Amino acid sequence: MNRLQTWVRSSWSVPAISGLLILLSFGVERLDAGAWNSVVGPQWWIDAGVHAHGSGHAFTLANLFMLAAAVVAGYGIVVKAVRALSVKVIGIDLLVSIAAIGAILIGNFWEAAAVTFLFAIGHALEAATLNKTRSALSELVAVAPDSAVVMRDGEQVEVPAHLVRMGEIVLVKNGAKVPVDGQVVSGTGAIDEASITGESIPVEKAKSDQVFAGTVSRGGFLQVLATGIGADTTLARIIHRVEEAQDAKAKTQAFIDRFSKWYTPAVIVLALATWFITQDVVLALTLLVIGCPGALVISIPVAIVAGIGRAARNGILIKGGEYLETSAKISAVAVDKTGTLTEGRPQLTDVVVLSAELDRTEVLRWAAAAEAGSEHPLAKPILDSAREAGVAPQGIPGHVTPVPGKGIVSDVGGQRVLIGNPPLLDQYGVRDDVGAGPAAQELAAAGRTPMIVAVDDRVIGVIAVADQIREDAPAMVARLHDAGVKKVVMLTGDTRLVAESIGAKTGIDEIHASLLPEDKLEAVAQLQREGHTVAMVGDGVNDAPALATADIGVAMGAAGSAVAVETADIALMGDNLMKLPESISLAKRTVSVMKQNIVIALATVVVLLAGVFAGGVTMSVGMLVHEGSVLVVILNAMRLMRNDQNSTAMSKELRKPRRQQVQEEAGATAVDA
Repeated sequence: MNRLQTWVRSSWSVPAISGLLILLSFGVERLDAGAWNSVVGPQWWIDAGVHAHGSGHAFTLANLFMLAAAVVAGYGIVVKAVRALSVKVIGIDLLVSIAAIGAILIGNFWEAAAVTFLFAIGHALEAATLNKTRSALSELVAVAPDSAVVMRDGEQVEVPAHLVRMGEIVLVKNGAKVPVDGQVVSGTGAIDEASITGESIPVEKAKSDQVFAGTVSRGGFLQVLATGIGADTTLARIIHRVEEAQDAKAKTQAFIDRFSKWYTPAVIVLALATWFITQDVVLALTLLVIGCPGALVISIPVAIVAGIGRAARNGILIKGGEYLETSAKISAVAVDKTGTLTEGRPQLTDVVVLSAELDRTEVLRWAAAAEAGSEHPLAKPILDSAREAGVAPQGIPGHVTPVPGKGIVSDVGGQRVLIGNPPLLDQYGVRDDVGAGPAAQELAAAGRTPMIVAVDDRVIGVIAVADQIREDAPAMVARLHDAGVKKVVMLTGDTRLVAESIGAKTGIDEIHASLLPEDKLEAVAQLQREGHTVAMVGDGVNDAPALATADIGVAMGAAGSAVAVETADIALMGDNLMKLPESISLAKRTVSVMKQNIVIALATVVVLLAGVFAGGVTMSVGMLVHEGSVLVVILNAMRLMRNDQNSTAMSKELRKPRRQQVQEEAGATAVDA
């Protein structure tokens, strides 16, 4: 019974019942038995049948079935038209309603039934397609965990996922869904994060690593401290963002909506003028059907929903249709160096001693003592190295003064320690008479970030840190160019020599180094003044002004950042650089489909209108062709749901372990030999 009720409430029940009644009408008419064709109904229906067919045929049972088919299919259409009129909106439903009612009044029951039946099929098809294109959202909802195993009073207790409390220990066993966002406190395991990042390869998790609700354990056993539950999980935020994005209108869609408000009344005026001039009611009613802009109205939203859904399935969150359209126009991409082109995990590489009285350990001790109170990302590798060398600082400096673009000044035990570049020494009147400048330049030329260390007024050495270039960074730059991006620009606060070294290895087109946050903003603005549509990729902290100024702000590795998921125009959930060119390529494909759909819709209307005035296109034929154009538009948009094979292959190749790539290359060399 429930299955029957579900079917009756579905969008396909109306066209199915209407179609059955049309078949019954044809069947009864074919039988042509006297008992079946007895006259039914009041006299005015009989007269209508006579006037319609120009003969003495009475209103038959076949006509009654056809009328019933028109009423079943047309009732909902008329109701929608009346509701729209009540709020002063003239829509497509009104055109079809007038045409169907007019056809019935002149006794043309077949045309009325055909028009309403085909229109109902079109509505059902549109609803089914939008549900299909929203499948990415449905899949995200489906991966939401139902239950969780938590530790309460020393025992394992299974509870509904939404009843897990913040700070509880959750147990994640092999094959189970992770029910919360949290931090691993014990155990190891492999987690499939495809639902969040779009990456199918499981990620190894150990103590202190982060896990996300909706991901699946593929091996191992983890104890997880719950830090995000219910609506505060990354999965919940993604679902919310995708839902909003798929409903957000693009500029083109807003234009089509405004166009339809004028176009639909114009079709009614055209039909009235045609009837007034020709006195041909059927021609006027046919024009109403032919002029329906159904394919035009659905052409944009179906493409947007499909494009955003495809992106979400691949771990790319696009804020809405407007941002999708803008992304298709991107001609320049500005990227931060640290964490984007590089891995974002710098390590101490060099300690150059420039004082005869000190050794390497002493220089490192002074540098670490000064950096102990610094928030700069480069402080960590210095402190880690000092800890390994056994000279980790005790406590923090008495006073730390950051000097933007130059370095820091710290008070360590009453002595002033400078760590930074030559301009910092100049600012504080420290003479470089031991060759620190040339040593720093040599290190920078090798792609390392040098920092001169001075205690009071004496330079004691130079330390250097380096960040490993991401393996896929050169391929990412190449793919951006393939996607139509004319210029890839590096914006970094690092020195020019370091930036140029990184740029040469990655294929960057233009380099801007030694930048402050406001300088990055100006660099983005300059690109815009040159006529570029600019995407900025950054970490959202010191890059915030540039991200806000750019036409599209892109956040990478956004799965761990609630702010990035909610605010970024494009949020790349994983840390895969290839998702950036993939998102731009997908945006271009989506906009291309939108334009194709508009052309198909308008061309169909023009051809049908020409056919009506030339003769030969009836009301039912017009509606059939019209719904055919709707189907073509939908199928065209559905192509977006397919994966970009080239992007997928490249992404998989770059995710291979280095050992596997070396083995494959060695095998290929052996074959060639």
